[in-house]
Amino acid sequence: MGEVERRASSLVNRMKVGNESGVLAFPLSCFTDDGEAVDTGSFAAHLRWHMGFGPGALFVCCGTGEFTSLTVDEYSTLVATAVTTAAGEIPIIAGVGYGWPLAQTFAKAAEAAGADGILLLPHYLVAAPSAGVLRHVRQVASASALPLIVYQRGLAMYSAKDVGELVAIPSVIGLKDSMSDFAELQHMTIAAPDDFLFFNGTPTAELQYRPYASIGIPAYSSAVHSCTPEIARAFFAAAVAGDTATMDMLLVEFYYPLIAIRDRAPGYAVALIKEAARLRGHRVGPVRAPLVDPTDADSRDLEVVIRHGLEIVSAEF
Repeated sequence: MGEVERRASSLVNRMKVGNESGVLAFPLSCFTDDGEAVDTGSFAAHLRWHMGFGPGALFVCCGTGEFTSLTVDEYSTLVATAVTTAAGEIPIIAGVGYGWPLAQTFAKAAEAAGADGILLLPHYLVAAPSAGVLRHVRQVASASALPLIVYQRGLAMYSAKDVGELVAIPSVIGLKDSMSDFAELQHMTIAAPDDFLFFNGTPTAELQYRPYASIGIPAYSSAVHSCTPEIARAFFAAAVAGDTATMDMLLVEFYYPLIAIRDRAPGYAVALIKEAARLRGHRVGPVRAPLVDPTDADSRDLEVVIRHGLEIVSAEF
């Protein structure tokens, strides 16, 4: 077994164990108050907070982590900080993206910083046929020995027919989905070998936990873990236990009201989570352009939702 295959096998095994114990957490990237620089001290504290609630893995510098607003140097610093903070306790997966030359640059930086794997975010701007998308994956994968998870979203689309091509790439270990085409996803899971990983990666994935789990994809990402990990953990525990009453209560009393605020403005999927973390006293800084921070009115409404959600799970604001 070569180095690429060894790393892939090791991460698959770690992820399988992690998925049984917690959600996939997507930490925020922490900036200084003026947004001009990364704040590594606050970022490390943010990661330690995540880790205290038992996530299955930490996906840093991804969508919630404002990957597209980071320089390569900032990215390298944040990934290295995550690796040092996690100290091998849980996997660190770093986002990479853009066209393949830049994605290769970020993949190499992630490997140099000590990441355990990479999440390939959708390529930039242009729609392409399946053959081109798969070629993009191969070119990014060739840049490092890190295991790679593809993210099906936007312009990056895969089919059950493509699964064989993905599996043939030694470093590709899984697929994160945000499209919710359950017929095609079920076909994918049937076509894929048992050690190929699938994740529910829809925005606020808790809302779609049950339909994904029904086709054999119980693992999911949680942006809520970045601001109210107590609630994210409570929902996960209820899901594992089959406690539909608790799941329904959290959906109705917390998740649906949160989504209602999130849908008020584009970009709130990230900006609202960051504001929620700030409301709880965490120094995460503002979002960077083109995102905008929530309005004062939306922030006040958000605080009400958070307080109520934490009261349900008996956690302090």
